[in-house]
Amino acid sequence: MAQPIKFGIVGCADIARKLSRAINLSPNATIVAVGSRSEEKARRFIADNGLPATTRPYGSYESLLDDAEVDAVYLPLPTSLHLRWAVAAAGKGKHILIEKPTALCVADLDQILEACETNGVQFMDGTMWVHHPRTAEMEDFLRNSDRFGQLKMVSSIASVYADSNFLQDNIRVKADLDSLGALGDLGWYCIRAILWASDYNLPKTAVAFPNAIKNEAGLILSCGASLHWEDGTIATFHCSFLAHLTFELAVVGSRGILSLSDFIIPFEENSAPFTFVSDSGFKELVTGWKSLPSKKVVSTELPQEALMITEFSRLVGEIKDLGAKPEKKWPVLSRKTQVVLDAVKESIEKEFKQVEIVG
Repeated sequence: MAQPIKFGIVGCADIARKLSRAINLSPNATIVAVGSRSEEKARRFIADNGLPATTRPYGSYESLLDDAEVDAVYLPLPTSLHLRWAVAAAGKGKHILIEKPTALCVADLDQILEACETNGVQFMDGTMWVHHPRTAEMEDFLRNSDRFGQLKMVSSIASVYADSNFLQDNIRVKADLDSLGALGDLGWYCIRAILWASDYNLPKTAVAFPNAIKNEAGLILSCGASLHWEDGTIATFHCSFLAHLTFELAVVGSRGILSLSDFIIPFEENSAPFTFVSDSGFKELVTGWKSLPSKKVVSTELPQEALMITEFSRLVGEIKDLGAKPEKKWPVLSRKTQVVLDAVKESIEKEFKQVEIVG
């Protein structure tokens, strides 16, 4: 059996606690180092998260990247720091699992991806839900022309009701740390879901909804947009820090519909439902529906974040042990998501004018 991929955690953000657990649950990964801006904070993270006593604490990100034993890094840093540290990690030959949004703009992401390609390292963003087995089950339905038909509409909502402390102090509302606000944090998921539903065909244009809500620093707290394809397919999304916890996704085809209410984080860790139906119609005299939706529950032994780690580590292992090339699928999907996100942001900045999406 191949040796597990050895991870270094670069930064001690709250999400790093979840990913540390995921790495520990993964059969082909282990944590060997944690880096922070202070060694004391790194030591505290190791202790608080039950990591092995052999885990090395570093008081700087540079020191962790210089650790020759580290195969891959997880970067949960603020988005404004992604470009610097992802490029630095790639330059040290470290494979990169990076939190979303991947960058402040696609130009920055292109620099990261160029560094990864130059140094032959794997890149993947931290969009967890695409790794859940439910996603593959749903995809089977969407790609079945007899059951789903042709894609016509997609609707996605991602919202979290943030408390006053979040709205004052969280990095997601700080211009110097994560200037994309709710669009980057929650809109990323909506856009990725829309692209997934369209088999990752980029829309032609984006139009932001009027009156996006911003804080005093000008960061987006709530916004939405419509995306348009040349064949008439349309998608809409709304993302917000100001509305009740909602993770809704509906995908409508000419012959069927698929929907779920927990697409980002399943209601339960080890199972996830979705509903679907084909060829619905009305009963006689329109007294009700026939062909009612069916519910399917998909079970998983590992949570979606651990499945993400397992897949990433598998790819890294093939590069490390078998001389394989990095899988290009994941950087391509990240870049398409970033391109659409950039277009929506541009539409907001241009007073909600239509913006052409150029891949």
